[in-house]
Amino acid sequence: MRNILITISYDGKNFHGWQIQKNGITVQEVFQNALKNTVGEFKDLKGCSRTDSGVHADMYCISVKIDHPIPVERLKPALNKWLPDEVVCLECREVALDFHARYNCKSKRYVYKIWNSDTRNPFLNGHALFYRYPLDENLLNKCAQDFVGTHDFTSFCTLDKREIGDFTRTVKMFKVEREGNMVKMSVEADGFLYNMVRIMVGTLLGIASGKIAPNAIPKIMEKKDRSAAGVTAQSCGLYLNKVNY
Repeated sequence: MRNILITISYDGKNFHGWQIQKNGITVQEVFQNALKNTVGEFKDLKGCSRTDSGVHADMYCISVKIDHPIPVERLKPALNKWLPDEVVCLECREVALDFHARYNCKSKRYVYKIWNSDTRNPFLNGHALFYRYPLDENLLNKCAQDFVGTHDFTSFCTLDKREIGDFTRTVKMFKVEREGNMVKMSVEADGFLYNMVRIMVGTLLGIASGKIAPNAIPKIMEKKDRSAAGVTAQSCGLYLNKVNY
């Protein structure tokens, strides 16, 4: 038995997230189909994150145990033969049998893309949030530093049965920058709660619109109340950008 770490990238526009569901096609479903066509049986398949419907990934990692002699350098092209155009295998390598794609992760980085213009970009439909009102990226970058550090992020989490226990996370970096009409919000943390990035982005957009005060983020954290934060930004602009082990 071998444990293989597989790195993929995918366009999540037409997928109902990573995890297999009854009501729609998911990335895990098409990946497992490709893997079965390539190596037959497998077990203990673990994804590094629970990305939601419409969320994309520049880098998504999967650990899976297989009992097949295929060399790892041949596994990559073999998987790509069976994967749909929206998903591509980037790398395969053998790891220790006890390696877990999610639990061995030290940090993850997400990027949220906003097309900030008075005109839509048709090529970014489903791949960036269209926001027609002015954004001051310097102000938002300054405000975003209030997220950095170890905090209780209860106010920035959609509560459901998946989120129980400790809501403390350590945000290592939060950066807001502009490239022409594209505003990118990048955040890295040791872990993320359900919808945490999208709620942080929505809160910053609330600051941009004047609905939330620029100095409000620490006070929102103290309340530990989801209703105190901004809206949950649309999923189309969110990318899992990097996974660090």
